[in-house]
Parts: sequence; C-alpha cells; structure tokens
Amino acid sequence: MVRAAPAATALRLRLPAEPVRAAAVTLMVAAVLSATEQRAGLSASSVLRGLQCIPASDLPSATILTFTQGLQNSTAELSSAQLSCLARLLAAKNLTGDFSRYPSDLLLFFHPAEIRGGTCREFYTRASRGNLELLPEGSARRRELLRGALGCLGVRSSRLHPEQLDSLGALVCDMEPETITASDPNVLENLKLCPTLTGAQQDALNTVLLRGNTVYGDPSSWDLQTLQSLGPLVLALNQTTLSLVAQAAREGFSRSIVATYGSQGRSQREKSLSLLRAFTAPSASSQPRLKRNADRCLLGPITASTISDPSLVTDYSCEQFDLCLSNEVLAANLEALLEQPLPEEFLQVMKKKLEQIYPSGIPEEQLKHLGPLSRLFTVQEISQWPVTSSSTLSALLDPADGEWEAPQVQQLLSRFLALGGTLTGPLLWNMGGTNLCHLQEEQIKCIPADAIRTAGQLDISSCSQIKKDQLYRKAQEAFAGQAGTIRVYYCHLRPYLGGAPAEDLKALAEAGVAVDMDIDTFLTLNPEELEKLSVTDVKNLLGENLPYLKEAENETTVMGWVKKQPQWELDCVLGIGLQGGIGTATTLACLADPDRTRTTSQAGPPHLPLS
Repeated sequence: MVRAAPAATALRLRLPAEPVRAAAVTLMVAAVLSATEQRAGLSASSVLRGLQCIPASDLPSATILTFTQGLQNSTAELSSAQLSCLARLLAAKNLTGDFSRYPSDLLLFFHPAEIRGGTCREFYTRASRGNLELLPEGSARRRELLRGALGCLGVRSSRLHPEQLDSLGALVCDMEPETITASDPNVLENLKLCPTLTGAQQDALNTVLLRGNTVYGDPSSWDLQTLQSLGPLVLALNQTTLSLVAQAAREGFSRSIVATYGSQGRSQREKSLSLLRAFTAPSASSQPRLKRNADRCLLGPITASTISDPSLVTDYSCEQFDLCLSNEVLAANLEALLEQPLPEEFLQVMKKKLEQIYPSGIPEEQLKHLGPLSRLFTVQEISQWPVTSSSTLSALLDPADGEWEAPQVQQLLSRFLALGGTLTGPLLWNMGGTNLCHLQEEQIKCIPADAIRTAGQLDISSCSQIKKDQLYRKAQEAFAGQAGTIRVYYCHLRPYLGGAPAEDLKALAEAGVAVDMDIDTFLTLNPEELEKLSVTDVKNLLGENLPYLKEAENETTVMGWVKKQPQWELDCVLGIGLQGGIGTATTLACLADPDRTRTTSQAGPPHLPLS
C-alpha cells in the first residue's frame, strides 16, 4: 500500500504516456512509494519508470530524502541513469551520510568522495548486495568500486578471508580466477550473486567444488537438496562435475526445474532451459535407448493432461514428442504447451505441425498465441501472416517471448502497414526502443508525430545515427506545442536528443532558461554535432551538472569534444580541470580577465598586459 506523504513532501513527476492513455499526464505522487497501489490507473512501477533527472534546486532536501528512503520498500526498478541522477541529487543536498536507509542499487552510483573512511566497510557491505548488472562490465565506475572496497578492507593478497568475503558480496564477481581458487571456500556464496561468470571463473568454481572441502561436500554425495542449495552455481557446473552427481539427483532436479518453469520470467526461463540441457546430457548415455521406430509412439500419446505434467520434457525425446503429439491436441493446447520449457528442436516440431494444420496460413487469432514459437518463422513466412490488428502485433512483439532479428521485425511491420495498420503511441510503447530501432528508415517515416507524443519515453540508444536523427525530427514535430515552455519542451525531447543537430543544441543553451542537462543525456548526443558546440554552449547546457563532466572526461564523446576546444577556454570558462584542448593552459589569462569565465565571444584568449 502506498502511504500518502505529507503535502510538503509530495513529489511532482512528469510522466510519459502509458499504453492506456492518449496523452502525457502529470501526477502529484506521494514521495513514499512502498508498493504498487494503483493511483489514477498508474502503478508505482510506471511512476518510477517516468522519473527524470531534475536539478537539485528544484526540490527541497526533505522531498529527496523521503522519496529515496521510500524506494527501499518499492518493488519498482529504476534504471542506471535514474539511479545515477538520484545519487547526484543526494550528493548535492549533502544527504549521502545516512546510506543505510537507501537501496543497495543506489549505493553503486555514489561518488568515491562520498564514502567516509570510518564507515566504508559498512558502505561496501551494503553496496555489494546491489544489482551489479546496472554497471557495465569493465566500466570505470565498476572498477573504481572494487578498488575502493579492497582498499577499505585492507586486502593485500589474492586470498580472501571469510570476513572480507562477507563485505565484498557481488564485487567478487570482477576478481580473477586465481582469487577464487585461493580464497576461503565461502567464496562460492559470493559467486551466487554474480549475474554472469567468465569461462575461466567457471573453471575455477568447479575446481573449488571438486576439492570436496566446501559446505556442499564431494559432488558424488550430492542429492536433490544439495543441487537446490547451489542455486545459480549449477549453471556453471561442467560435465566433469555433473558426471559425478548421482543420476537420481539429476533427474529429480530436472523435474523441479520443469515444475516451476511456468511461473518464471523470461531471463529465468532461459537459465532453466540451459540447466535442463546440461543435466540431461550426462544421463543420456546411461539411460537405455528406446528401439528406433519411425512410425510409432512408444511412450503413450500426449494429451491435455500430459502437457501439464512436469515430466513431459524429460521423458519424451524430440522424436517421441513428434510421434506422440497429434495435430488435434496441438491446435487445442498450443498455449499450454508453450508454457513448458521446450527446447528449440521441440518448437521446430510444433512449427511443422502448425503448417500441416493450417496449410493456407496460420489464422490471425492463432498468431496471437505463438509466443516464443513465432521467432522461428522466416521473413518469407512472416510476409504471409494476416497481421491486421494492433493487438496481434503487440502480442507478437511481447519481449517476454524472446528477441526478434531485425529483418523479422521489419517484415512484421511491413505486413501490418500493408494490411492497413497504423503505428500508434501505445503500439510504439509495446514495441520498445530496440524493436523501434530495428525498423527500416522508410518505416520510421510512416510513424505519425502523434504516436511519438503518446508513446512515452523510448530508449533509442541502439538506433543508428540516421534513425536517431529521424526520430528526433518526429519528436520535434510532436512536441512543437510546448516549445514556448523550455523546461517542459526539453523534458519531452530529452530521450531523442541523440539525433539533435548542433544548432538546436545551441538554441537550448542560449534559451535563457537553464535545462540542467544530466551527464547521461549529454553522453548520448551525436559526437559530430557535439564537437560544433562551444565551451560556453556546453556550460550552459549542463548548468549545475557541469561538475559531472569532469567525471566523464575519459568517455570517447567527451574526449573528442575537448580536443576541439581551446585549452584556455576549458580552463577559464569551465574551471573543472579538463585537459587535452588546443594550446596550453593559461591560468594567468584567467586571472587577468575574470569576466572571460562568463563569455567566450572573442576569438582567442585575452591579451595579458605588458609589464
């Protein structure tokens, strides 16, 4: 239940349009968002999804603090950009000290200067429980986090002790394989927190397990409970380790995976399929083979009740699945079958049978239920689909069913448009930024400006530059009515600024109203257009977020821009320590003419008086 916050701490958020709405809405949302109570048809999750980075001066400290602490009890997730923004807001208001009341994910984005020596162990212990996937692997921020933790904990060798492992949490995920094998066996509990492990790290993990001195014992003694206790580590077990596990334990574990498959999300389902493949491989050679008979079902026909049986995937081979599944049962139970963790070869069998059932083409009503099976159809086959309604297209584009290849999405949209379909805001929202970027340039031209206006904030970061340019022009047209209110206009355009030309960025910088562009948005700007901006343009665009440009100085985009700027302007106008510009530093020039820190209208550095 979302509790209403005092009026003084209510937080005004500019929200994107939801699929069920035709226009953007502005809500007064309680600063404490502790669950998913519906408020005017929007959940806490949808509210947080629309949260944009705003200047710290726009909100009182109490509002920011109450909102941030309320996130601990919220089921909604903030993006990396939003968390980075929130961390900067807290730092600007000097609110980083009481980090124990903030979500662990947020602590991953704290600047090292905000971490006090006396509480660093507590800080890193808490931060290491955050979702490390929010930080790109190998990124400077992630490396800096690990370096700071090791220094705080006094780690001076590759062997990590239990108390150090307790504080390092998921940060161990970025350590070398040699550290895994040299550390206390409790390192396995840290590795459970890792989103992914490299091949070398997986080898090291198996080495530790094969020693038999962990809490799990020797692999030959493992039972179903042991395998379940290993949790995500089972994904890293190699065939040497698995071959030592009793067959009964492997089969029991496979059945338990299948039993919970229906309630899992997409990413977890992908892991479950990987596990099933891994656990059936070692036992395949030890199980007696059924006599080959190309014309006969030997395990009994698959019925509606069989489909819901967790043993379906483990008991039936692909050949027997084909022989025992009738076309009639498939047609009547397509959705139920797709709820099972079926390997791709099973899905291919189903695709073949559907072609037999519908020789003239799969009807539109059935297309809506293809789920992950739809991704197996070729571009030529998709070109024949009767995709006439937006509901059918939305069902086919559901990201929970897996990713489409770009040519498939292009054909799917071409077919929809050819049959009279129209791209609307809700449809673009359902498509998502990745699928939008898969469209051909000619297809993007077909998107009405009104669709962009009602689509909400779309992530177009994966688009080519040409497509970003197209979508920016569409957004300009869509939000032209707000152009007179710079801050509102900027907020609408922000997701599309990666396609903005230099003259439009200069216009924002010279508008006379601070937009305070956050650094994450700045880094998405077209590098070629960014290089055309002056030092003053950039200073005006970033506003109070200018100090964060120094943190991003090693980003390719920033380095390219800096190289085009006179060093004296970087020194005198910005004064944040950026180096690498044209010419040399001119500290004396800045001192001689302090007014130059406010304007760069002259062509060169000020002339120093002769002594």
